[in-house]
Amino acid sequence: MTRDELLRLDRAHVWHPFTQAHTAPEPLVVRRAHGAVLEDMDGRQVLDLISSWWVNLHGHAHPALVDAIATQAARLEQVIFAGTTHEPAVRLASRLAGLLPGGLDRVFFSDNGSTAVEVAMKIALQYCGNRGDGQRNRFLAFDGGYHGDTVGAMSAGVSSRFFTAWQEMLFPVDILPVAATWQGDAAVEAREAEALAALDRHLAEHGATTIAALIEPLVQGACGMRMHRPQFLRGVVERLRAQGVLVIFDEVMTGFGRTGDLFACLGAGVEPDFVCLSKGLTGGFLPMAVTVTTTAIHDAFLDERVDRAFLHGHSFTANPLGCAAALASLDLLLDDACTAARARIGAIHADRLAALADHPLVRRPRLQGTIAALDVEVPGGDSGYAAAVGPRLRQSFGRDGLLIRPLGNVVYLLPPYCLSDDQLHRAWDGIARALDDLAAAGDGLTSPTSQPLGVP
Repeated sequence: MTRDELLRLDRAHVWHPFTQAHTAPEPLVVRRAHGAVLEDMDGRQVLDLISSWWVNLHGHAHPALVDAIATQAARLEQVIFAGTTHEPAVRLASRLAGLLPGGLDRVFFSDNGSTAVEVAMKIALQYCGNRGDGQRNRFLAFDGGYHGDTVGAMSAGVSSRFFTAWQEMLFPVDILPVAATWQGDAAVEAREAEALAALDRHLAEHGATTIAALIEPLVQGACGMRMHRPQFLRGVVERLRAQGVLVIFDEVMTGFGRTGDLFACLGAGVEPDFVCLSKGLTGGFLPMAVTVTTTAIHDAFLDERVDRAFLHGHSFTANPLGCAAALASLDLLLDDACTAARARIGAIHADRLAALADHPLVRRPRLQGTIAALDVEVPGGDSGYAAAVGPRLRQSFGRDGLLIRPLGNVVYLLPPYCLSDDQLHRAWDGIARALDDLAAAGDGLTSPTSQPLGVP
């Protein structure tokens, strides 16, 4: 099928995510990919600097993952996971338990980040009920948090201001401030103190009735790669623990080395009650998610009565192909070469961010592991996900053969670990060129409508 034929059928039948079809440019038609490179129908190569929506860890079409999936497909492709088990799922659950801190040793499989969060919220609620702690009926989340698109996850992520159309479907969640910071932020300690004081006041009034708190540790992804310090995160968790509030870490994006350490909870030195993982779990090959919790929480569901069990599941729970891909991806992730690659990417980010820090349009440069971000502020322009500068930036990146998808006026890089030094410098050169072009144009950019803070 030709490119034009594909685009015609796409326009006629496909509904793309996070896209205003009325104004969107035609999509890039990708026919194959390898490493960090996407290839379109005309043979043009485009660098994938966002890991295809943050899922791809080791590069496209990595032979180790291809072989693992093919081998597993010839043996067992799918089986109901209620009343059965299989080796790939058991091995994967055991390996994850060995990598996560402390008592996080019980793994519940689902199919994407939203459902991993939903599972954690449902388990937390029922756990309180099973223990006779029924006065706990509130959830707490943090400003700018984005946890997915199912109803519970949307309710926890309501402060992203993306869910207005579905407001009547959502249940109340208490939203507290988070102390976002960046390089050169002289006021971070004062902002942290204010946020922790707000949390203290809230817990003094509602701590005894709060079930659990959800937070994206160290990096809030979709709201614009907002970052906070490990010491702030530890202060939050200490206060929640003192009130008996369960702690849910949404590591859907931050997991599997993105923040430098294997998991953000390890880097921060914090053991939550739940960790939600997806995106990089299978190396970007297949949809899968897990919610990992403790044996103490798991055992509160053990009883002669079936209604005290966790009656939740998905058709493709613990799909053997996804488990095989995840095991192969973990082998690559734990290799010394991958650890070195992540350090190398972080070092180049640091150098190039420093070189751009004094650019007249750059604000709040920030870095955590392999995630680098900066705000672009154009005189007279707007900010947020609908900022008019976003499409201008994407157009410039596209001309340079770079798949970089700004979150409004936030430019970020979150590349696969196979990216070479030359490829990463090429990306930063493209960012610098786009900023210089905007500065030279000198025109204010405004957007006529108010939109959410950020979605991927």
